[in-house]
Amino acid sequence: MAKVSRQLLLEEGRTAMNPGFIVRLRPAGPWRIGPASGARNVVDHIYHSDTLYSAITSAMAQIDSLDEWIAATAAAAEEPAVRFSSCFPYQREMLFVPPPRSLWPPAAGAGKVRWQGARFIPAGLVSKLMADQHLDESRWIVDGATGCLLSADRGKPGPFLMALRSAAAVDRLTGAAAPHSTACLEFSPDAGLWCAAAFANDEAKQRWSDPVKGAFRLLADSGFGGERSRGWGRAEAPSFADGRLPGLIVNTNHAEGEERGWWLLSVFSPSQADQVDWSRGSYAVAPRGGRVESSASWGAEKRVSRVVTEGSVLMSGSAPRGTAVDVAPEGFPHPVYRYGFALTISIPLKGAAL
Repeated sequence: MAKVSRQLLLEEGRTAMNPGFIVRLRPAGPWRIGPASGARNVVDHIYHSDTLYSAITSAMAQIDSLDEWIAATAAAAEEPAVRFSSCFPYQREMLFVPPPRSLWPPAAGAGKVRWQGARFIPAGLVSKLMADQHLDESRWIVDGATGCLLSADRGKPGPFLMALRSAAAVDRLTGAAAPHSTACLEFSPDAGLWCAAAFANDEAKQRWSDPVKGAFRLLADSGFGGERSRGWGRAEAPSFADGRLPGLIVNTNHAEGEERGWWLLSVFSPSQADQVDWSRGSYAVAPRGGRVESSASWGAEKRVSRVVTEGSVLMSGSAPRGTAVDVAPEGFPHPVYRYGFALTISIPLKGAAL
């Protein structure tokens, strides 16, 4: 155990030094993040990292950097040049994150707060959870509309709400109209979505920081997610905060010799080299599908694969790497990658029932 712990501390030191940035996207209108079911009347609350990578890759194709980008990321033989977290809500200066499953919910108190109903918590609370600090139930409420844990004295709604927008498809030949409703997210004026980009090293940051930021700016103009033809998914000019990860998100103090796990802020597809102890940890898996958006073909269904979801905590002697899985339909003219490289933060397992 001591040998594993020393390795974990070495990995913690390495990941703590990763250069990167946080990007905040302030939506300029409704966003549609399609759910796994594809149902029109449902919308997801997370813009997942594999979908974000696909969007960035499409933007790279428009700035003539596609081949080099694929070689440096999805097809990289070793460490990918860039890793992305999924996109989570923010409100004012507060970043919300999926709580580490091994540390959440906290120990039950008087029952004033249904902690288990919180899908997102303020990032600053993670340090308290890692230190086994008590959370005062009088200070917090769970917003049922968003699943966000909010300050009880804020007196304001959460960062977003779900809405149904009506529209009608009109047959150009017959003129017949087919009305329908589509679910979307509508954001508060002081809220939006944020994500992190982590670079493998300073050299990778120097090469790819400006192109990746340019891709975010391009996507803010053209739109993220579904219903882009209706003007959905657009955002104001993104704001970027450069620094080192994970310090931009959460402080991760640790004690010598304590057992630690890896908290996922992205979806994760294990590679053959990953040595995850699947008999331990606290994790969930989900199917991921979708349709291809390519100049070669549009709308074909990707092959479904299963990924480990955000908020999971994995047990491994080193940081999980992940891989990009080719999910192109049979006979498709080029690979279609589902980006499953892990963006993780090392956390202690205090109080965790694993």
